[in-house]
Amino acid sequence: MKLLVVYYTMNGHTHKLAEAVSEGAREVDGAEVQVRRVPETLSEANLKKRGVTAEAREIFAKVPVCTPEELENVDAVIFGTPAYLGNMSGQMRTFLDSLGDLWKKNSLVGKVGSVFVSSGSQHGGQEAAILSFHPILLHLGMMIVGLPYTFESQRRVDEVAGGSPYGASTITGRAGERWPSETELAGARFQGKHVAGIALKLAQ
Repeated sequence: MKLLVVYYTMNGHTHKLAEAVSEGAREVDGAEVQVRRVPETLSEANLKKRGVTAEAREIFAKVPVCTPEELENVDAVIFGTPAYLGNMSGQMRTFLDSLGDLWKKNSLVGKVGSVFVSSGSQHGGQEAAILSFHPILLHLGMMIVGLPYTFESQRRVDEVAGGSPYGASTITGRAGERWPSETELAGARFQGKHVAGIALKLAQ
């Protein structure tokens, strides 16, 4: 079973979740996991203006860029994006808009799709951003998998943490000062393993 983690990150928070998601997926025997990024659409000047660090760009640049064709050759895709104004990032949307040929050929029908996100605040549109993904995945014919309540830490009320039945998430803080907590990383690992397990059953 082949699984692809495809994401966009600006300051590295979604990258941390992508690492955890892929770790979880690799726990499933028989899962072959690859990590890819979507192309950057902003200029270096624009990124610098937004305060993006050189370290964050270097980390992101080391990840191979995903091509639409790669999605044809896997059984599951887990997408990751920052939440911008309650929606996915423009970079991710541009990548999804490039999948028209795969849609025409029904190439993604029956594959498993899942989403994880990051946002600046606790109520920064995390669930809305994931839900903005779902119609696209359904139009592509994919089967949506989220983060079930069998991940018990979703029920915690003793700490601030991302995560919902829609998917794993993290809260970055307004200036990006907060990094994923262990609870949030655990949710991402759980989601990766959960998606990989379902995809493996479907592939058998």
